[in-house]
Amino acid sequence: MLFAVTGCAVPSRIPGEKAAQTARWIGRMSVRVEATPAQGPQAFSSSFELQGGPSQGQLLFFTPLGSTAAAITWSPQQAHMQSGTETHAFSSIAELIERVLGTPVPVAALFTWLAGELLSLDGWQVDQSQFTDGKITARRTSPAPAAEIRVVLEP
Repeated sequence: MLFAVTGCAVPSRIPGEKAAQTARWIGRMSVRVEATPAQGPQAFSSSFELQGGPSQGQLLFFTPLGSTAAAITWSPQQAHMQSGTETHAFSSIAELIERVLGTPVPVAALFTWLAGELLSLDGWQVDQSQFTDGKITARRTSPAPAAEIRVVLEP
């Protein structure tokens, strides 16, 4: 459970600087990571609220009934994930994501994509063709394991 955070004002679906400055997103997110020799396949889907940016923020994931399933907060110094009565600390949001999913995810790039800006990364294919409808899909083909992130933002 990794991608949900709370925040301020929902950005417009128009790419650009104003959307990036509001830094709050609400919607649904799914993450799939193929199996590796050390770990089976990973899949996660949840409603979320995300606020902040790559260096500092908060992400909340919700159960189907609307209660908080997990809360993640991060700063330049550390990252914390609380799920139920358990709290886990990590040195960074990147480490937290890699430990939870079993594979790294480009955190800074994710925020750029959510702001509607194009950013190419080696090994990642990003589809923002439906961004005005609030849909983003990012697929990593290399290095293994393959991974996919799908986001559907609320209007």
